[in-house]
Amino acid sequence: MRKHGMRNDFSAISRRSLVTRGAKLAGAIALVAAARSAFPGGAFAQARGPEVTKAILGYIALMDASALVIAKENGIFAKYGMPDVEVSKQASWGTTRDNIALGSEGNGIDGAHILSPMPYLISTGRVTQNNIPVPLYVLARLNLDSQAISVADEYKNLKIGLNSAPLKAALAAKKAKGEAVNIAMTFPGGTHDLWIRYWLAAGGIDPDKETAVITVPPPQMVANMKVGNTEAFCVGEPWNEQLVNQKIGFTACMTGELWPLHPEKAFAMRAAWVDKYPNAAKAVLAAVMEAQQWCEKMENRPKVAEIVGRRQWFNVPVADIQGRLMGDVNYGNGRVEKGTKQYMKFWANNASYPFKSHDSWFLHEDIRWGYFEPTLDTKALIDKVNREDMWREVAGMINVPKNEIPTSTSRGVEKWFDGKVFDPENPMAYLKSLDIKKVAV
Repeated sequence: MRKHGMRNDFSAISRRSLVTRGAKLAGAIALVAAARSAFPGGAFAQARGPEVTKAILGYIALMDASALVIAKENGIFAKYGMPDVEVSKQASWGTTRDNIALGSEGNGIDGAHILSPMPYLISTGRVTQNNIPVPLYVLARLNLDSQAISVADEYKNLKIGLNSAPLKAALAAKKAKGEAVNIAMTFPGGTHDLWIRYWLAAGGIDPDKETAVITVPPPQMVANMKVGNTEAFCVGEPWNEQLVNQKIGFTACMTGELWPLHPEKAFAMRAAWVDKYPNAAKAVLAAVMEAQQWCEKMENRPKVAEIVGRRQWFNVPVADIQGRLMGDVNYGNGRVEKGTKQYMKFWANNASYPFKSHDSWFLHEDIRWGYFEPTLDTKALIDKVNREDMWREVAGMINVPKNEIPTSTSRGVEKWFDGKVFDPENPMAYLKSLDIKKVAV
């Protein structure tokens, strides 16, 4: 009896073991299938999966952060084996800088939607606490175009547009009365700082001598102009459209009118995190790139506007988002244009690829305004920070068509609305051609 009972117990255990092993095998097969679907073409089979499943990524409430939001909302991070990615709202670019310096191990963040020059300013310690360098990698560009320069309604009768010159006398008159003449951007040396400085200087206005250039977080731009704290500002959407809808100011120009198809935000991560978890970094990048492709499609854009406008993300009415996202621009000064090319490009025109030539322009503009010295070895710095090689590797893993992968790290010669030309092969000639600048070259 005892032996019989033991045999029954053993048989039961054996059956349970087989069932358990079968379940584990089925689970393993499912994981492999998921991995293969995440990395098509068998690419995943050639490399290990992500070393970790979590990363904390920062974003500012700006439309060029859409890819990070969509990658989370649509389960794309999870698809690539990173289900625990957190997309965390930051109050300002200064907050982004501080949290990325801390890293997630210090209750900060591992990467972020970020102004394209910031990874260079942070990596060199130019804008960090105690000037301690925090190495970052630029893994992708997040978008082209769709920022704007907006001006307070009190200047509407001056017919200010691409040409900022009519603003010169008005600002001088205000300054002569002892009143503040504030021009707002979002972070010193960042893209919005460079766009509005370029616009002012092209019209003969020296931003450092004839105005006070101040820093205002993007979500606070409209409120600052409403109380008369700024004469003009540069920021991304949806804040320019919201300004117009609230009848506080008008859009002088879209930044794509200054420089068509210009690079804007980047996706960057801490170099230490990428070096420690290279497969996880590639998985995160793959998810961001796929989300960019999804956001690019016009049929998806109303849904993009609805998702990012939600309280947990931007907390902004869809009416303040959708128009310009589709290329319909109400400038707020009587100029209304439908179906323009000024909509945000998330993927088209190689929007996602981080051209090194574009980083060269950002660095030379930062030299122009004194954020870097003219002696900076820009090429060496770009080669250290820009990881277009990783972008290319991930593009192959997710089967990006070859005709959508640039064959060069340079987009070539770039041209501005005022006739200025930037040749990446001779950037100092560009600096010398500029009449208004802070540095002597």
